[in-house]
Amino acid sequence: MTYKFEFADVIVRLPLFLDGVWLTCQLAVIATLLGFIIGTLCAIGRRGSNVGLARACGFYVEITRNTPLLVQMLIVYFGLASIGLKIPAYLAAIAALVINVGAYTCEIMRAGMDSIHPGQIEAAECLALTRAQVYWHVILRPAAERVYPALTSQFVLLMLASSIASQISVEELTAVANRVQSETYRSFETYAIAALMYLFLSYVMRLGFWIFGQMVFTRRRKVGTPM
Repeated sequence: MTYKFEFADVIVRLPLFLDGVWLTCQLAVIATLLGFIIGTLCAIGRRGSNVGLARACGFYVEITRNTPLLVQMLIVYFGLASIGLKIPAYLAAIAALVINVGAYTCEIMRAGMDSIHPGQIEAAECLALTRAQVYWHVILRPAAERVYPALTSQFVLLMLASSIASQISVEELTAVANRVQSETYRSFETYAIAALMYLFLSYVMRLGFWIFGQMVFTRRRKVGTPM
């Protein structure tokens, strides 16, 4: 093996990598928040008594979960542009990520809601709680607590999947790495640094979710249930 590792040319472009990391964080945070909201609403819709709404939510989930994220992003960016609805690449990336993670969040939250014993809901109704209070205190919060580890894993995977946005010229971390590699011709060094940055972001996200879980789900903290 005669390959000589040269990290100097790549390291001097570290500010570019940091710009890419910042944009990756933006995509991950925005898509996580919006995706959680959409997924939770769809989970409520799928479990509701409105047959039409339940089927519409189910159709959205099945279509999204059974098609690649890359194809979804290309449809949002190039497909809509071809019919006159041109969306900036940054917004298209966020839209595709939100649509994708919303479907997976829907199924995770629905599983959590289904785990709530019907007796608990009946007891809450006997206490004259409103429907909104029942959903918030008896269904949503306990459900989110039970599926929190699955949610955090899904959101970390979302952050990693944001690298696909490089295919529509969004200058996130992977796109920056591609540009640096084309300028330096140091493929191994460039993508090794990018991989380490993704690894660091994953650990930071997991730590952040763990801290958030400790703050919000006090019962888990008291009983020592893992996050």
